[in-house]
This record gives sequence, C-alpha cells and structure tokens, in this order.
Amino acid sequence: MDVVAATERLLLRRFTPADIDDLVTLDADPAVMRFLTGAPTPRAEIEHVVLPRILRDYRRGPAGRWAAVERSTGDFVGWLALQPSGDGDVREVELGYRLRTSAWGKGYATEGARALVHKAFAELGVDRVWAQTMAVNTASRRVLEKAGLAHVRTFHVHFDDPLPGTEHGEVEYELWRADWERRQGPER
Repeated sequence: MDVVAATERLLLRRFTPADIDDLVTLDADPAVMRFLTGAPTPRAEIEHVVLPRILRDYRRGPAGRWAAVERSTGDFVGWLALQPSGDGDVREVELGYRLRTSAWGKGYATEGARALVHKAFAELGVDRVWAQTMAVNTASRRVLEKAGLAHVRTFHVHFDDPLPGTEHGEVEYELWRADWERRQGPER
C-alpha cells in the first residue's frame, strides 16, 4: 500500500486499478452526488476516464487524489485530494474530498483535509490551498472552515441543467502559506 498521509483514523493511499468497484459505489450514491453532478458517474467513465486520469496524475507530481481507508478496518471510505492546476503546477492546489455516506458525521473529512493542508504547506511547497462548493452545501463548508480555509467569495455560474440550490451560488475558500505558518506558531 502506497501511503501518502496518515491521520489518527485514516490512511490516504494511492489508488490502484483494483479500486474501480469502490469508486463506482461511491459515485452511485445519490446523496454523495447531490452537490456535484446530481447523477451517478457511469462505470465506464470511471474505468476509462476517471481512474486512468488519477493514475496518470501520480506520474506528473506529488499532488493528486488518494483513497481514504479506515486504519482500524482497512475499509474504503472515499477519497481526498490536492489537485494541481492543469499543467501540474503545485503552487496552488484545490482541496477536495468525497466520502461514503456511512463515513459522514464522523469527522473523517475534516481529519483528512487538515492532514492534506499540512502536507501541502509542509511538504509540497504549496503557496495556496483553495476549494469551492455550492453555497448550500453547509456540511462541506464547515469542513473547509475546520481545515483552516476562509471564505473569500460567492459567485454565480450558469448551468444549462442546474442542481437544486444552484441559485444561491458557489463559494470559494482559501488558505495562504503565510496564514498557515502564522497559525503554526513559533514551535514549528
């Protein structure tokens, strides 16, 4: 298992081709996809587009998307990510996460997000971690705040087939290296 980060309860490891069923199950849950696409991701798309892109990104650099598994059971609970820009530059990375509903409310998203924020600044040399979600996705917004990111803007995007809540806009959060370093205090 190629572990890239560990927390008290989670291991974040690289995905492998054996993870297809877990990714399909995750993206088939309507509650998981509620604020994303509103529909399940087809298995063929995960097999031929999503997972190959995740695996290809590992060759481009140290950032990417990783499977989150419970340390105590080894069960797949979802994924967390530090996504670089399209050219692979890691000066700014997007924090992301998607967890099974059975893992919701347990603090896993916050625990994993905090670990990745630390990794971004302490190991990867990132200048800015940012994230965005629908304004009505209050649970995700709380995770971002608990991970240290601050709301910077609300904006509206036109969608041909908008999800319920789209009319309230999208929100962007961020944390800059200097702010993260100040929070670490002198004992760093």
